[in-house]
Amino acid sequence: MTGQRVGYVRVSSLDQNPDRQLDGVQLDRTFTDKASGRDVDRPKLAELLRFVRDGDTVVVHSLDRLGRNLDDLRRLVGELTGRGVRVEFVTEQLVFSGEDSPMAHLLLSAMGAFAEFERALIRERQREGIALARQRGAYRGRKRSLTPAQVAELTRRAAAGEAKTALATAFGVSRETVYQYLRAAA
Repeated sequence: MTGQRVGYVRVSSLDQNPDRQLDGVQLDRTFTDKASGRDVDRPKLAELLRFVRDGDTVVVHSLDRLGRNLDDLRRLVGELTGRGVRVEFVTEQLVFSGEDSPMAHLLLSAMGAFAEFERALIRERQREGIALARQRGAYRGRKRSLTPAQVAELTRRAAAGEAKTALATAFGVSRETVYQYLRAAA
């Protein structure tokens, strides 16, 4: 192998430590995302995909670090191997090169399905936990971005024809938040 060894690390939250994932693995460069694995819209993953070339090897700690959606996982591995890039998963000890056996594809699909299943279980437990916390009065949801007085002002200014982008800037919220408040007020 003459190409570079490129690491990809993903942690779901800012307080998680990304250093442990590929600790001790010899790499030429590492791309680290601090984002959910629910989809592939991650800035450092996109940068990695633009960076790697034929002959390179992408090293990932585990299948679920690359993606928790089976379709996305298979598509990413297929895209990389189709460009002549090897993909190594350290924990599972799987290597994909584009000339993979049916057994390798079966393992990718089965283990990817488990990662997707695990994510679904996490979401279900989270929903159950929130419902129980609400029953106890311990969970009230996310704090509102705007006070009732600000919402009234926002609604008045929008009705007067002020641009939604200008309103978002003036109130320090996103345009989508402006639209959500306007829909709720209608």
